[in-house]
Amino acid sequence: MKILDRIDIRILNMLQQEASISNVDLARSVNLTATPCFNRVRALEESGVIKQQVTLLSPEVLGLDVNVFIHVSLEKQVENALQHFEEAIAKRSEVMECYLMTGDADYLLRVVVPNIYGLERFILDHLTKIPGVANIRSSLALKQVRYKTALPLPPDGMALTPARR
Repeated sequence: MKILDRIDIRILNMLQQEASISNVDLARSVNLTATPCFNRVRALEESGVIKQQVTLLSPEVLGLDVNVFIHVSLEKQVENALQHFEEAIAKRSEVMECYLMTGDADYLLRVVVPNIYGLERFILDHLTKIPGVANIRSSLALKQVRYKTALPLPPDGMALTPARR
Protein backbone atom coordinates (compact mmCIF):
# COMPACT_ATOMS: atom_id res chain seq x y z
CA MET A 1 0.00 0.00 0.00
CA LYS A 2 1.43 3.36 -1.05
CA ILE A 3 1.61 6.12 1.52
CA LEU A 4 1.38 9.78 0.52
CA ASP A 5 3.57 11.94 2.74
CA ARG A 6 3.31 15.68 3.43
CA ILE A 7 5.38 16.56 0.37
CA ASP A 8 3.17 14.44 -1.91
CA ILE A 9 0.11 16.18 -0.47
CA ARG A 10 1.66 19.60 -1.04
CA ILE A 11 2.53 18.64 -4.63
CA LEU A 12 -1.03 17.42 -5.23
CA ASN A 13 -2.56 20.56 -3.73
CA MET A 14 -0.36 22.77 -5.91
CA LEU A 15 -1.20 20.79 -9.04
CA GLN A 16 -4.93 20.92 -8.22
CA GLN A 17 -4.69 24.70 -8.11
CA GLU A 18 -2.40 25.17 -11.13
CA ALA A 19 -1.80 22.13 -13.31
CA SER A 20 0.38 24.08 -15.73
CA ILE A 21 2.94 25.08 -13.08
CA SER A 22 6.47 24.32 -14.24
CA ASN A 23 8.36 21.54 -12.50
CA VAL A 24 10.96 24.06 -11.32
CA ASP A 25 8.30 26.29 -9.73
CA LEU A 26 6.52 23.29 -8.26
CA ALA A 27 9.76 21.98 -6.77
CA ARG A 28 10.55 25.38 -5.30
CA SER A 29 7.08 25.67 -3.75
CA VAL A 30 7.43 22.30 -1.96
CA ASN A 31 11.11 22.77 -1.02
CA LEU A 32 12.56 20.12 -3.32
CA THR A 33 15.00 20.21 -6.18
CA ALA A 34 13.66 19.67 -9.68
CA THR A 35 14.60 15.99 -10.19
CA PRO A 36 13.09 14.58 -6.97
CA CYS A 37 9.96 16.67 -7.56
CA PHE A 38 9.66 15.37 -11.12
CA ASN A 39 10.12 11.80 -9.88
CA ARG A 40 7.40 12.24 -7.25
CA VAL A 41 4.95 13.64 -9.82
CA ARG A 42 5.74 10.75 -12.17
CA ALA A 43 5.17 8.23 -9.33
CA LEU A 44 1.84 9.91 -8.49
CA GLU A 45 0.81 9.58 -12.14
CA GLU A 46 1.90 5.95 -12.34
CA SER A 47 0.04 5.06 -9.14
CA GLY A 48 -3.17 6.53 -10.56
CA VAL A 49 -3.44 9.32 -7.96
CA ILE A 50 -3.06 11.87 -10.76
CA LYS A 51 -5.71 10.83 -13.22
CA GLN A 52 -5.29 13.53 -15.87
CA GLN A 53 -4.67 17.23 -16.32
CA VAL A 54 -7.29 19.45 -17.95
CA THR A 55 -7.99 23.07 -18.76
CA LEU A 56 -11.21 24.41 -17.23
CA LEU A 57 -13.20 26.68 -19.52
CA SER A 58 -15.73 29.37 -18.64
CA PRO A 59 -19.18 28.17 -19.75
CA GLU A 60 -20.63 31.70 -19.57
CA VAL A 61 -17.99 33.14 -21.89
CA LEU A 62 -18.73 30.31 -24.33
CA GLY A 63 -22.48 30.97 -24.22
CA LEU A 64 -23.37 27.86 -22.21
CA ASP A 65 -25.64 29.68 -19.78
CA VAL A 66 -28.06 26.95 -18.71
CA ASN A 67 -26.88 24.47 -16.09
CA VAL A 68 -29.55 21.88 -15.35
CA PHE A 69 -29.80 18.82 -13.12
CA ILE A 70 -31.92 16.04 -14.55
CA HIS A 71 -33.25 13.07 -12.57
CA VAL A 72 -33.90 10.07 -14.80
CA SER A 73 -35.82 6.95 -13.81
CA LEU A 74 -35.73 3.83 -15.92
CA GLU A 75 -38.55 1.32 -16.44
CA LYS A 76 -36.31 -1.51 -15.21
CA GLN A 77 -33.09 -1.44 -13.24
CA VAL A 78 -31.54 -4.51 -14.85
CA GLU A 79 -27.90 -4.59 -15.88
CA ASN A 80 -28.35 -4.31 -19.64
CA ALA A 81 -30.87 -1.43 -19.30
CA LEU A 82 -28.44 0.46 -17.07
CA GLN A 83 -25.56 -0.25 -19.45
CA HIS A 84 -27.57 0.87 -22.50
CA PHE A 85 -28.56 4.12 -20.78
CA GLU A 86 -24.97 4.83 -19.69
CA GLU A 87 -23.64 4.18 -23.20
CA ALA A 88 -26.22 6.53 -24.73
CA ILE A 89 -25.46 9.27 -22.19
CA ALA A 90 -21.70 8.91 -22.71
CA LYS A 91 -22.19 9.99 -26.34
CA ARG A 92 -23.81 13.32 -25.42
CA SER A 93 -21.38 16.23 -25.07
CA GLU A 94 -23.93 18.29 -23.10
CA VAL A 95 -23.80 15.80 -20.25
CA MET A 96 -21.08 17.01 -17.91
CA GLU A 97 -21.71 14.49 -15.15
CA CYS A 98 -23.80 11.35 -14.76
CA TYR A 99 -24.30 9.42 -11.52
CA LEU A 100 -26.06 6.15 -10.82
CA MET A 101 -28.14 7.01 -7.74
CA THR A 102 -30.05 5.52 -4.87
CA GLY A 103 -33.43 6.97 -3.96
CA ASP A 104 -36.23 8.22 -6.20
CA ALA A 105 -34.30 8.44 -9.49
CA ASP A 106 -31.90 5.99 -11.07
CA TYR A 107 -29.59 8.64 -12.53
CA LEU A 108 -28.67 12.24 -11.89
CA LEU A 109 -27.28 14.18 -14.85
CA ARG A 110 -25.71 17.62 -14.94
CA VAL A 111 -26.24 19.09 -18.38
CA VAL A 112 -24.93 22.35 -19.81
CA VAL A 113 -26.67 23.96 -22.79
CA PRO A 114 -26.77 27.46 -24.29
CA ASN A 115 -30.44 28.18 -23.57
CA ILE A 116 -33.84 26.70 -22.75
CA TYR A 117 -34.36 25.73 -26.37
CA GLY A 118 -31.11 23.74 -26.21
CA LEU A 119 -32.43 21.99 -23.10
CA GLU A 120 -35.71 21.23 -24.84
CA ARG A 121 -33.85 19.76 -27.82
CA PHE A 122 -31.63 17.63 -25.57
CA ILE A 123 -34.61 16.23 -23.65
CA LEU A 124 -36.97 15.71 -26.59
CA ASP A 125 -34.49 14.66 -29.28
CA HIS A 126 -32.13 12.56 -27.19
CA LEU A 127 -33.08 11.76 -23.60
CA THR A 128 -36.67 10.68 -24.25
CA LYS A 129 -35.53 8.51 -27.15
CA ILE A 130 -33.29 6.30 -25.03
CA PRO A 131 -35.16 3.00 -24.65
CA GLY A 132 -36.25 2.29 -21.09
CA VAL A 133 -36.46 5.89 -19.84
CA ALA A 134 -39.63 6.10 -17.76
CA ASN A 135 -39.45 9.50 -16.05
CA ILE A 136 -37.47 12.72 -16.43
CA ARG A 137 -37.45 15.57 -13.91
CA SER A 138 -35.25 18.61 -14.38
CA SER A 139 -34.18 21.47 -12.14
CA LEU A 140 -32.52 24.59 -13.49
CA ALA A 141 -29.64 26.04 -11.51
CA LEU A 142 -30.29 29.75 -10.97
CA LYS A 143 -26.79 30.54 -9.73
CA GLN A 144 -23.63 28.58 -9.09
CA VAL A 145 -22.82 29.24 -5.44
CA ARG A 146 -19.74 27.05 -5.28
CA TYR A 147 -17.78 25.04 -7.79
CA LYS A 148 -14.45 23.40 -7.23
CA THR A 149 -12.41 20.62 -8.70
CA ALA A 150 -9.76 20.27 -5.98
CA LEU A 151 -10.28 17.28 -3.69
CA PRO A 152 -9.78 17.78 0.07
CA LEU A 153 -6.52 16.15 1.15
CA PRO A 154 -5.27 15.65 4.71
CA PRO A 155 -2.16 17.82 5.23
CA ASP A 156 -0.16 15.15 7.08
CA GLY A 157 -0.44 12.44 4.42
CA MET A 158 -2.54 9.35 3.88
CA ALA A 159 -2.53 5.75 2.72
CA LEU A 160 -3.91 5.07 -0.74
CA THR A 161 -6.84 2.73 -1.16
CA PRO A 162 -7.26 0.51 -4.22
CA ALA A 163 -9.30 2.12 -7.00
CA ARG A 164 -12.83 0.75 -7.42
CA ARG A 165 -14.42 0.17 -10.80
